[in-house]
Amino acid sequence: MALGHTACLHAADNLIYTREVIRAIARKHGLLATFMPKYALDEIGSGAHVHLSLWQNGKNVFMASGGSSQHGMSKVGEEFMAGVLYHLPALLAFTAPIPNSYDRIQPNTWSGAYKCWGKENREAPLRTACPPGIQSGLVSNFEIKSFDGCANPHLGLAAILAAGIDGLRRQLCLPKPIDTNPSSLEGELQRLPKSLSESLEALKEDDLFKDFIGEKLLVAIKGVRKAEIDYYDKQKDAYKQLIHRY
Repeated sequence: MALGHTACLHAADNLIYTREVIRAIARKHGLLATFMPKYALDEIGSGAHVHLSLWQNGKNVFMASGGSSQHGMSKVGEEFMAGVLYHLPALLAFTAPIPNSYDRIQPNTWSGAYKCWGKENREAPLRTACPPGIQSGLVSNFEIKSFDGCANPHLGLAAILAAGIDGLRRQLCLPKPIDTNPSSLEGELQRLPKSLSESLEALKEDDLFKDFIGEKLLVAIKGVRKAEIDYYDKQKDAYKQLIHRY
C-alpha cells in the first residue's frame, strides 16, 4: 500500500490514521491486522518504506535541474541524502525500534542490510527512484527501507530530517552507488546494525541527535529501547505478541 506524498508532518499523521483505519476495518470483519516487522521468522517481513523529496517554493529541489548531475539529483539532494547515509546506523534506533525489527533487516530480503545506496537497487537501504513521468536520467526522490511499522513515524522522520540537515551543513558527498546485490560485496561494505543493541550503541556514539532532538527526549528514547532489549532477551517468544501492539 502506498500513501500519497505530502509535507512531512502530515505524512506522519496520515500513516497513523491509515493504520488505525485498517485495524478497525479488520476487527469489524473478525480479523487482526498487524504491521509488525516479522511475525514468521522464516518468511519475508513487512516494512514501512519512506520516499522523501525536498521542496522549495513549489519546486522539487531534490531533483537535478538539468542533465549535468552525475546521479540525477541536485547538490542539495545529494548532500541531504549523504547525511542520511552517514547517520544510518544510529538512525535505526528510531526507525527500527524493537528487536524484531532486525529479524526483518537481513540480506536478500529487500530491506537493506548494508550501509550503501543504489540507483533503483532494491537491496540497498537507500535508493534513488525515478517514477513514471520523470525525465530520463533524473531522480525525483529517494527511498529509505530501514523503517518499519513499530517506529513512531514522527520521531523516525524527525531523525531522518536531522541527519539530512547535517549532510547539508557539512556538505557531505555520496560514495559511489552500489548497483549489485550488496551481500555479494560482503567485506567491502559495512553491515548495518544486526540488533537493536548495536543500533543503540551507534546512537550513543552519534552526537548529532542530542542537538537536534534534545537531550531529555533522547534519554527517554534510549531508556525505552534498553527496556525493549531486556524484555525480549528474557521472553524469547514474546515477539509473537507484537501483533496486538502494532
